[in-house]
Amino acid sequence: METGTAQGLSVMAGAERLRGVLDLGGPAMWAIAALSVATVALILWKIWRLIAFGAWSGGAQSAAAVALWRQGERATALAMLSGRRSLRARLVRAAMTTAGDPAMGDTEAREETAREARALLAQAQAGLRGLELAATIGPLLGLLGTVTGMIGAFQALQEAGSHADPATLAGGIWEALLTTAAGMSVAIPAQVALTWFESVIDRLRHDMEDLATRIFVAAGRSGADHPGDAG
Repeated sequence: METGTAQGLSVMAGAERLRGVLDLGGPAMWAIAALSVATVALILWKIWRLIAFGAWSGGAQSAAAVALWRQGERATALAMLSGRRSLRARLVRAAMTTAGDPAMGDTEAREETAREARALLAQAQAGLRGLELAATIGPLLGLLGTVTGMIGAFQALQEAGSHADPATLAGGIWEALLTTAAGMSVAIPAQVALTWFESVIDRLRHDMEDLATRIFVAAGRSGADHPGDAG
């Protein structure tokens, strides 16, 4: 019981210290804190989405299905991809359907596959704008808090006149600089996550383009190198 009480008091003390730091930074610090929570939530959501889309898996099965398609076992290839939810599998299935449709012309089949690829990649790119925004406005919010804090510190210095205490001015300055540090602490992870996600999506785009091209080449479609141009 005593251990639980001590832990509770420790948590409360930590919360009070955090609140004190946020109060020191003023409204800008509170805005940065809200931005940090939103950024972490967005990163976690994006990781979950990419896992659901098979960003780090599913490539081998899609490649195996394409290999079967190229060997003429088209029904087996389509059956292998049935029910698969990864982006690669969905694009391959769409490419096989259009490439194998004798009623669909070369250009029409190619454009339909490209349209599907763009739609799938748009799903993969959802949320990247939010991370880009966090990486951009985090330092700006920090700078805003620093500027307003410096204004307050120098106003206090002016009001004190010849009796100004340098320690008071120094305290006001470091409190103002807290928001700059906080803003950068949000922006740096957001930018790192954004770059990582973009590299994952670029890899997906490359794989989807390669798989679609192999399908159209096997089907004897002209212009088979275009279906993956979904960037």
